[in-house]
Amino acid sequence: MSTTEADTDTPAFAKNDRNRLRRLHERGRYDKASVHAILDAAMICHIAYAIDGQPFCTATAFWREGDRLYWHGSSASRMLRAQRPGLPVCLTVTHLDSLVLARCGFNHSVDYRSAMCFGVAHIVEDPAEKAAALDRMIDRFYPGRAATLRTSTAQELKATTVISMQIEDAVGKVRSKGVADEEEDYALPIYAARFPVRTVIGAVEPCSRLPAGVPRPDGLDGFTPDRRLDEIMLENHHKYEEP
Repeated sequence: MSTTEADTDTPAFAKNDRNRLRRLHERGRYDKASVHAILDAAMICHIAYAIDGQPFCTATAFWREGDRLYWHGSSASRMLRAQRPGLPVCLTVTHLDSLVLARCGFNHSVDYRSAMCFGVAHIVEDPAEKAAALDRMIDRFYPGRAATLRTSTAQELKATTVISMQIEDAVGKVRSKGVADEEEDYALPIYAARFPVRTVIGAVEPCSRLPAGVPRPDGLDGFTPDRRLDEIMLENHHKYEEP
């Protein structure tokens, strides 16, 4: 049975034929805390769907509110137009944490965190609700920023579509063990290692036309050089959730 709107307070997603891992069960994460943490550490997701039997997969920015996911795009998007009556989708997020070199090809791997969420996507039709959702998207990534911005014009809002999806089923999958060779292979004179992979913030590049004296907002304090983006996204999500 799929998770419904009334199940948002349950601590875990129920296992079923749609979200149950078929192998490497120890990597599965069905508790909502783990799934939400993987989602909240990301800024970009991939959304898979089918239109008239043709599969598609679209990358887009997204955000989470409880057990509901939101994303946006151009009103001219084929995916978004097809979602108006409601479209079953699978939304995924992946964080690549390290490259793993083992002593045989079979044991080469990667450490990662991923989440797969299922549900039916619907367009947010109400103009006021759509405008508010877009403000929440800005604040989710950059706390407190929406109130400092120029208000979007009616034409800008018309050109943007916001999609909402209640998470019906979900599963997280995590590998974090690094090198895992056969016991008899550890003595072989073959180089083995883990290469950590991180997406980090670089040195800020202010707009060349920024008027003199415009300060950097406090809500951007977390975006400092060499900080991990996934850590910043999690931190900002927690700020966003605060009353």
